[in-house]
Amino acid sequence: MTPQKKLDVMIIGGGIGGLCLTQGLRRAGIPVTVYERTQARTDWLQGYRIHINPHGSRALHDCLPPAAWQRFLDSVSVNDGGFGFATEQLDDLLRFAGAELLPDAGPADAHYGASRISLREVLLSDLDDVVRLGKTFERYEIGADERVTAHFSDGTSATADILIGADGANSRVRQQLLPHAQRIDTGILAIAGKHRLDGADLPYTLREDANIVIPTNNGFLFTAVWRPDRRTIVDQTAPQAFVLDNTSAYTFWAYADAAGRLPANTETLCGADLQGIVLDRTTGWAPALRELIGGSDPKTVNAIRVRCAPPTGPWPTGRVTLLGDAIHNMTPMAGIGANTALRDADLLRRQLIAVTSGERELVPALHEYEERMRDYGFAAVKRSLSNARRAGSTNRIGRGAFRTVLRAVAAVPPLRRRMAVSLGR
Repeated sequence: MTPQKKLDVMIIGGGIGGLCLTQGLRRAGIPVTVYERTQARTDWLQGYRIHINPHGSRALHDCLPPAAWQRFLDSVSVNDGGFGFATEQLDDLLRFAGAELLPDAGPADAHYGASRISLREVLLSDLDDVVRLGKTFERYEIGADERVTAHFSDGTSATADILIGADGANSRVRQQLLPHAQRIDTGILAIAGKHRLDGADLPYTLREDANIVIPTNNGFLFTAVWRPDRRTIVDQTAPQAFVLDNTSAYTFWAYADAAGRLPANTETLCGADLQGIVLDRTTGWAPALRELIGGSDPKTVNAIRVRCAPPTGPWPTGRVTLLGDAIHNMTPMAGIGANTALRDADLLRRQLIAVTSGERELVPALHEYEERMRDYGFAAVKRSLSNARRAGSTNRIGRGAFRTVLRAVAAVPPLRRRMAVSLGR
């Protein structure tokens, strides 16, 4: 075993993965600083609630100090609803009760519904002295001593032993480190919104379960139910008019189809016009599904062009590496992007602790991290891309065959159990 080593780390990007890693390194006594381009914490008050799976909850448990982990547990809602595949008439093809999907696990290996807002507040706990806001990364350079210097748009710079790019799908760190690794347009557009559940006249499956609606022709619809925080965490500096995702129950929905079958200006339209497009395309669907779409607040409806990162092969390992969407950005159609970033954070934390304790050398430890991260990260990308392409398919025979398979799984207990285990991971 080699002697213990001092190591300081800089992280570009204050998203979920970068902050989780920051908490884990700080807990281990490894000096770390985060550089985030936004000017204020309230710039992050956006988006929809997310599903934390056992990979994500285990990473949070192991990286967060006990008080922050408890704060996470106090705020999240427990995902105990079911999951169903249904026709456009909302007839079941295959449906699982929550008990079938959720293994009997402890808090660190459970499924949760988490507000992005509340989760970021948890991840920012006690980090005021290490998070630098208003720092837009421009480039890095490696000195003769092998330390890495990051340069920012305001003319300042910072130097550390390691630079980690956790700066999201449009990562500038990736653009310099791996200029050939570009995201691709999947050709799919999604239109998404939120339907409040207080007083909503929706059937049980839309108020309690997640659903994938598979119509006979083209497109598909995903729905998921989110409950408000059990103990709401709100940044008190948030503007009063902000629509927060942690204070009310709602059903999230997303309709996806090939971009070529939607109006060319779809991405520029207002929420009400987007609702109109989806309602036009779902004529003849179950009234409850049309109420879900048409009864949503137009301010919550937006269009998203679905992109992802194709697999990137091994690269020479150095003192700059990547995490989360900065390397394996995926479509939202598997619900595992945030969990994969959290998994990266925990793995990289373990590797760097091994370096500082003298168990590993730095570059081999980073190389092992990159190999393992590419393996599970791009497997997740492949899964999410497959789901996206299925949404854009017009192959009626293929859709019919898939619906038949789902009905068969529902009728054969061993197949049903196997799929339940796969969905519950």
